[in-house]
Amino acid sequence: MSSQMRNAGILPRVLQSWWAPGRVVRSLRDLPDRALIVILMAAMLIFLVAQMPGHSRAAYLDPSVPLQARLGGALLAVMFMMPLLAYAVAALVAALSRLTPRAIGARDSRLALFWALLAVAPAMLLAGLVEGFVGPGAALSLVRAVAGLGFLVIWGAGLRALAGNG
Repeated sequence: MSSQMRNAGILPRVLQSWWAPGRVVRSLRDLPDRALIVILMAAMLIFLVAQMPGHSRAAYLDPSVPLQARLGGALLAVMFMMPLLAYAVAALVAALSRLTPRAIGARDSRLALFWALLAVAPAMLLAGLVEGFVGPGAALSLVRAVAGLGFLVIWGAGLRALAGNG
């Protein structure tokens, strides 16, 4: 691991994750479990903020469901349910990887998933802005597709970089 990567902060690592995801995830391997929870919750908070423009637009176009109700539902889903789902998915991936020659440990599985969520957060913010200001259409579909593909690539590269070591 280079000293530049070791000394990099979170934001430079998020950007580097888009072109060298395996190297970035490997450099984060020594993070304690409490830092993994912070990474997950930071990603979820950014995802919640990213949804606000879309909910605002939807509440304006259909006032039968007020903005506060929409945001309350989003808060429950993103900050409480999604972290539980993320832990479950990471555990499932770790369990299924034991069937392959390059098994991954549960902690490494969490690291790869949680980091992929945080690394894709800027794309989610862009998708939220497009949804709020432009609305449904080709632009929103394109940004969401890039975010989804980016997530899968970063997560897969992270899993591959950590496989066989846990």
